[in-house]
Amino acid sequence: MKIGLVRHFKVAQEFPTGKSVSADDMKQWFIDYDAADIIYGSTSLGKAEWKECYCSDMTRAVKTAEHIFPGTIHFMEELREIPSPPLKGKVKLPFILWAIWIRCCSFMNKQTRKEIKLAKRRINKALDEVFAKGERDVLIVSHAALMVYLRKELMRRGFVGPKFRLASNGMLYVFQR
Repeated sequence: MKIGLVRHFKVAQEFPTGKSVSADDMKQWFIDYDAADIIYGSTSLGKAEWKECYCSDMTRAVKTAEHIFPGTIHFMEELREIPSPPLKGKVKLPFILWAIWIRCCSFMNKQTRKEIKLAKRRINKALDEVFAKGERDVLIVSHAALMVYLRKELMRRGFVGPKFRLASNGMLYVFQR
């Protein structure tokens, strides 16, 4: 059995550069990111004959899946990205420092830890559904942070596959058992 993970194509939303931004600016940036279109690319699906495709129901993942997979696509809210942590305060920081702060929240922020726990449950539910159907050679289109936990769960379930810290947009990562 093979599971192929693909992160959606790059989103056409630039990072704020050259200036410091507030927590409210960051919240708005995430809203704009979720609404932005994608920059279409190509994905080599390798030699495997992918039978089914499961996809996050978020627009950027849907558009990517529809672009790369010719068959039936099953849209699942369980494959949505982990929400950004709550951002507040009056301080203005460069975007890169906000990115580091958001990463640290996965360890320090109670709400973010709760969201990660919920995401892990969603992943298990989605994978249980895929495996219950007896699907073989399944493609899953999702998001960067969620894919880190998808990979961990696949490894826990006996799959072998590549390591990645941050999945590249539109790249296929194949896991087998």
